[in-house]
Amino acid sequence: MGYRERALDLVRARGIARARDFKAAGIPLIYLKRLTDTGDLVRLGRGLYQDSSHVGEHIGHNLAEAARLVPNGVISLISALRHHELTTQLPHAVWMTIPHKDRIPNTRNLKIEIVRATGEALTAAIELVTIEGVPVPIYGVAKTVADCFKHRRHVGEDVAIEALRDALKQRKTTVSELMRFAAMNRVTSRMEPFIKAMQ
Repeated sequence: MGYRERALDLVRARGIARARDFKAAGIPLIYLKRLTDTGDLVRLGRGLYQDSSHVGEHIGHNLAEAARLVPNGVISLISALRHHELTTQLPHAVWMTIPHKDRIPNTRNLKIEIVRATGEALTAAIELVTIEGVPVPIYGVAKTVADCFKHRRHVGEDVAIEALRDALKQRKTTVSELMRFAAMNRVTSRMEPFIKAMQ
């Protein structure tokens, strides 16, 4: 198997591949230029490549791209609400939560909004969804709603309340799950009155 076939197999296997993935597989980077020139690959941004037949095939394409750009990040807040169909908001960027000490990646072609967390607030309730062949970590419904209350200054309290109401109405989570993550985020006193009013 030649470098061209190996490069295409790598992209098909990973969904979206980084230049370092090709390098690690022993594929000279000159093949990336050749494959983008022939239209077999599309360069999404600096160091990010995708099979041309998959570009933009999924509404969550930006989430897949962000997951590749920010390997330690988790899709959160408004982007996670949108994925769970709990908001009418159209995010102007991909919202991600990253560890406190991680650097913010330089992303020219994709706008990313970052919030930071540590410990359980970072690692709890992560679900993996596959978008365009890319495993994308995204917070579950109850955690996302509690995070929106925690970061209400960033996303707006009206967005958090709407998400809470829709999550309960659509039975996508339970009150006990919501209260668990409210306690974790120290927003129990903020969320509890709304939950009681909606029951």
